[in-house]
Amino acid sequence: MKSASREPRLRRDINLFEAVIYGIGLILGAGIYALIGKVVGIAGNASWMAFLLAAGIAILTGLSYAELASTFPKTAAEFNYVKEAYNKKVFSFTVGWVLLFSGFFSAATVSLGFAGYFIGLMGGSIIPVAIVLIILLSLVNFIGIEESAKLNIIFTFIEAAGIVLIIVLGFSNLGNISINFLEFPVGTTNILLTLMSSAALIFFAYIGFEQIANLSEETENPRKTIPRALILSIIVTTILYILMALAVVSSGIKNLELYPNPLSAIAETFLGPAGALIMSIIALFATANTALILLIVGSRIMYGMSVAGAFPKIFSKVHRRTRTPWVAIIFAMIMAIGLVFFGDIEIVARSSVFAIFLVFFIINVTLIYLRKSQPDLKRPFKVKPSIKWLPIFPLLGAITCFLMFFSFIENYWIFIIQLIIIAAGLGFYGILALIHHVRKKV
Repeated sequence: MKSASREPRLRRDINLFEAVIYGIGLILGAGIYALIGKVVGIAGNASWMAFLLAAGIAILTGLSYAELASTFPKTAAEFNYVKEAYNKKVFSFTVGWVLLFSGFFSAATVSLGFAGYFIGLMGGSIIPVAIVLIILLSLVNFIGIEESAKLNIIFTFIEAAGIVLIIVLGFSNLGNISINFLEFPVGTTNILLTLMSSAALIFFAYIGFEQIANLSEETENPRKTIPRALILSIIVTTILYILMALAVVSSGIKNLELYPNPLSAIAETFLGPAGALIMSIIALFATANTALILLIVGSRIMYGMSVAGAFPKIFSKVHRRTRTPWVAIIFAMIMAIGLVFFGDIEIVARSSVFAIFLVFFIINVTLIYLRKSQPDLKRPFKVKPSIKWLPIFPLLGAITCFLMFFSFIENYWIFIIQLIIIAAGLGFYGILALIHHVRKKV
């Protein structure tokens, strides 16, 4: 009888290939389809350098995630890493809250992006279409992680095919155009600041690789699988991104930043209306795939924080048949639906990236702190080289993330958005602490 009442656990169904595809699917999501035009508008023919800078930051921090994921293979990854290092509940809660809220906001915005493409093809109204998409994807999330992984594989290959198509089309035009891939737009006065600003914007397209760590409790042999999946997904997507950045400027199309769907514009130039239709359909898969994974990961962060006692226990409920955290899935769905009434993708991209840089800075510092404070921890994957106890790449990761904050100086409203999110999180934490205190007294 005792075993029958035990709470079911998450099912370990994800292998290395599926974990890598999850990471690629997260990184190759809606961001690259929507933001490449804006990046080219900022950095011009040298936009590939912005991708390279963003990739460098991603790899440095990805190595830190790989070591921490091998050391603490749990859901709510960032929350648990910070908790293990500092043992400060309010600090770890705030880190988890910022990531959670950023993920819900991004899921809602990407769903709106899907709705925009959908009504362009089929007609309808944006908000109802976005809500229906979130409900359908939440149903997939509930049915099971294996089913979600299979759907993710299909969607990821489709969106990767769209990027490969643009690469082929762009490079096919190289014989017809003379182009300097080191050239910035006319009037650029500060090349370094321009690169940082464009890298900060396009980093939205890299957001997601870190979320692989939140699938640790549903992954086979997570101490080895998760670090490998993190590194491989960053390498694959970086190659595709740099090739695409070179191909986009090779297409010869001017003022790409003015196009709401720049990749469709390129496909239409080379293939006519059929090309635009193909890219619009692929963009539907890309946006749907990103929204699906954001909803999956958001529910797993809540589940992990609930198991750790930072969220109400009800969020750790696992359905006995599907072995998925059904209460967290429902709450994630409700939150995303509530946020579909917000929209501007550049505002969300920059605010999400700011939050990610903040978390990445904390993660790199956390790894450094753990190396000093707990040198004997079992670390199946360990970042090298080090000077005594000080790891070099995490140090560089922390420095680069800190320097990227200066690229947001002109966008002061982003700081205000993040302060509001953090204040709301601290208020929620205070309410939970008060309830817990009252219950203990009773």
